[in-house]
Amino acid sequence: MKILVTATSFRQDSDTPAMDKLRSFAGSLVFNPGEKPLPEEELIPLLAGCDGCIAGLDHFTAKVMESTQSLKVISRYGAGVDRVDVAAAKAKNIVVCNTPGANAQSVADLTFAMLLCVARKVSILDKKTREGQWPRSNGMELYKKTMGILGLGAIGKAVAQRAAGFSMKIIAYDPLMNREYAESHGIVPADFDTVTREADFLCLHLPLTKETRHIISADVMKAMKKSAVIVNTARGGLIDEEAACELLGSGHLGGLGLDAFETEPPEKSPLFELENVVLTPHTGAHTTEATTAMADMSVQNLIDVLSGRNCPHIL
Repeated sequence: MKILVTATSFRQDSDTPAMDKLRSFAGSLVFNPGEKPLPEEELIPLLAGCDGCIAGLDHFTAKVMESTQSLKVISRYGAGVDRVDVAAAKAKNIVVCNTPGANAQSVADLTFAMLLCVARKVSILDKKTREGQWPRSNGMELYKKTMGILGLGAIGKAVAQRAAGFSMKIIAYDPLMNREYAESHGIVPADFDTVTREADFLCLHLPLTKETRHIISADVMKAMKKSAVIVNTARGGLIDEEAACELLGSGHLGGLGLDAFETEPPEKSPLFELENVVLTPHTGAHTTEATTAMADMSVQNLIDVLSGRNCPHIL
C-alpha cells in the first residue's frame, strides 16, 4: 500500500499516534517535498502508484484525477474540499472524505483574535511600540456590538458562542439554516443583505463555490457600515480583495482580517500597506489540538476506505 501525504502540517518527522498508525498500515509513504500546497503539475508525478492520499490544500483537478490509475481515496486533512474536483473523483471511482468539525474551535479562536486585533489595532500598535514610539489610538469595542456570521456550520457556531461572551447581538445567514439551533442559542436568522448591512463585525465561514466567489463584492461592502470590520478565516475568493483594498483606503470600510487569500501565498498587494488590515498565512487550523484531530480523522478515514470498512465522512 503506497500513500502520499501532502498536508504541510502532517510531516514525515511527526511523532504522533496518527503517523504511527499510518506507517503501520502503509508499506510506503511519500511526502510533500515543500512547505506549500501542491499545484496539479507537481501533484501528478507524486501520485504515481499511490493507493491513497492524505491531502492538504492541494489542487486535485480533473486533470489530476485523469492522470492516476491507482488512486482510490483522497482523505482531506481538513473540512474544505473546494480544491478537490469531487465530481471528477467520483467519475474515476475515487472516494473523497474530510474531517468536519476537527478544526472548528481552532478557527473560531483565530477569528476572534483577528476581530480583536483589527478592532484594537493590535498589530500596528505592537509594531510602533517596538520602534520606540508611544502612540495614542482609539479602537472599537466588541461589547454589545452586532456580530454578523455568514455560514452557521461548526465554525460559525463556535464563533457565535464566543460572541455571546461579549454580549454581542448575533445575526446569521446560512442557506441551510438550522433555525431551531439558532433560536435556542440566541442567534437571529436573517437574509444575506440584512446580515451584511447591519453587522459591525462580519465573519465569513462559507465554502468557496461558483456561487460564493466574491460574494463580498464592492457593492456589498459599500452597503455595509463604514466602521464595519470583515474577517475571513474560510477561503480566499469569498472577498473581492481589490475592491476591499480601495474601500479600506478611502474610509468606506473599517477594517479587514484575512487568513485566506485568492492567491496563496499572496502576491505583493496594496493591502500589505494598510494599517487597518491584519493578515495571517492560512493558519486557522494550526493549533496542536486541531492538527492532532485532523491527523487522527484523516488517517482513520483513509484506512477505513482502503480496508473496505464504513467511513462516516465520505462526501
